Amino acid sequence: MSARLLVAGVGNIFLADDAFGPEVIRALDERPLPSGVTVRDFGIRGLDLAYTLLDGYDTAVLVDAAVRGHTPGTLSLIEPDLPDGTRGGPPPEAHGMDPAKVLALAAHLGDEPLPRVLVLACEPERVPRGDEDITPGVSATVRAAVPEAVAALHTLVPELLADPAATPALRRPDESAAPAPAGVRPAGAGGAEDRQRTGLPVPPPPTARSSADV
Repeated sequence: MSARLLVAGVGNIFLADDAFGPEVIRALDERPLPSGVTVRDFGIRGLDLAYTLLDGYDTAVLVDAAVRGHTPGTLSLIEPDLPDGTRGGPPPEAHGMDPAKVLALAAHLGDEPLPRVLVLACEPERVPRGDEDITPGVSATVRAAVPEAVAALHTLVPELLADPAATPALRRPDESAAPAPAGVRPAGAGGAEDRQRTGLPVPPPPTARSSADV
């Protein structure tokens, strides 16, 4: 029996390259993933995603833009450490789509362990300035990374369906096999894909979701 897999696009379509996740989900309409994979664009609906993560999936792949210090357009596959769901203190924030906060909220809401979570992230080129409320349109660099992300998902997803504990690489195993510290550009990466595992939260683009509602 195949594993249950969620592919979730996250990001604000009105905030420049933060629209990367929704753009990838839209591109998957033209090149669908295997049947049985749930593919959804969650946009900025963090609470919706948190509840969906509690729906019995084995693995969830979040597709998002994330500032990590790489060359714009670089794709990274990141596996963040998951929160333990400890309920001490106030509940996590239920608004916006900061992936780290969404995972903390899901852990707080549910009694069962979260699924394994991977983040297919793209380094943005255009991020809104602090005084910009709406900046529609992704950069040409990030738009060019959209088909690369679709191709990466078509490689990753069959592996994860067969084995949810698999550690898939992106399309260039020689560049992606060795994990690198968070936020540190691997030598020779230069805009290519990299495979990273980190215990640090995945940061969203600056100011991208500060005023977003669920």
